[in-house]
Amino acid sequence: MERQTRPAGDTWRPVPQVVARRLQGLITRGEWKPGQQIPSQRVLSEQLEVSRASLREALQTLETLGLIRSEPGRGTFVTYGQEVDRGPELRWRYADSFSLLDVFQTRIMLESQIAASAALVAEGEAVEALVAATDEMQRGWEAGDLVANVEADLLFHRIVVGQCGNRMLQVLYDNVAGLLTETQRQPIPRTRTERMAESLAEHRALIAAFRARDPEAARAAMAAHIRNTALSAGVGLAP
Repeated sequence: MERQTRPAGDTWRPVPQVVARRLQGLITRGEWKPGQQIPSQRVLSEQLEVSRASLREALQTLETLGLIRSEPGRGTFVTYGQEVDRGPELRWRYADSFSLLDVFQTRIMLESQIAASAALVAEGEAVEALVAATDEMQRGWEAGDLVANVEADLLFHRIVVGQCGNRMLQVLYDNVAGLLTETQRQPIPRTRTERMAESLAEHRALIAAFRARDPEAARAAMAAHIRNTALSAGVGLAP
C-alpha cells in the first residue's frame, strides 16, 4: 500500500518523487555503493510498500539523473560517483519514438510562445513562486540533491505554463509534458556547476521579463534557456 506521500514539512509530492528521494539518499549516503547492483524491483517495492509502477518511475528518474543504470539481463547498478559519459548525446529513454533533437525543437517553439503569453498576464504571486522555485533549485544543487534540484526546475516551468493566457497552448503542453520534462532531467549527469549557475541566471532573466510584462523579452529568455539546456544534452538547435 502506497502510504508515504507527505515528506517532512507536510509538502505533498507524488509517490514516485518520494521514492526517488529515498533511493537517492541510499546512494548519496553510501549505503548503496558505486558499481553495486541494487535489489530487484520486486524486493524494493515490497520493502518500500509502493507499487511497481511508482517504483519504476522513480528508478527511471534516477537513471536519467545519472545515479543508476539499468543493464538488460543483468540488473540495475549504482553509477553515482563514477565517470560520466560525455559522448555527443546521452542515452535517451524515448529514442524509439522521438529523437532528442525533435523534442528540444518542439520544446523551444512551444515554451517560448507560452512564456510570451504568460508574461502579459502573470500576477505577482506567480512571479514570487517562480523566484521561490529558482531558489529551491539552487539549494538542491548546492546540497547535492539532484532530485530536489530537478523537482524545482519542473515546478518553475509548470508555473510558467499555468500562467499562459492561451488555453490551447496549455493543452498542447500537457499532451507532451512527459517528453518535454524529461529533457530537463536529461543533461543533469554532465551539468557542471558553471552551467547550473547559467541556468539559474536564465530563470531569473525570465522572471525579470515577467515583472516587466515584456512578452518579447520572455520569449527570448525562454528560447535561450532551452537552447543552452539542449547544448548541455549534446543537442545543437538552430538560432
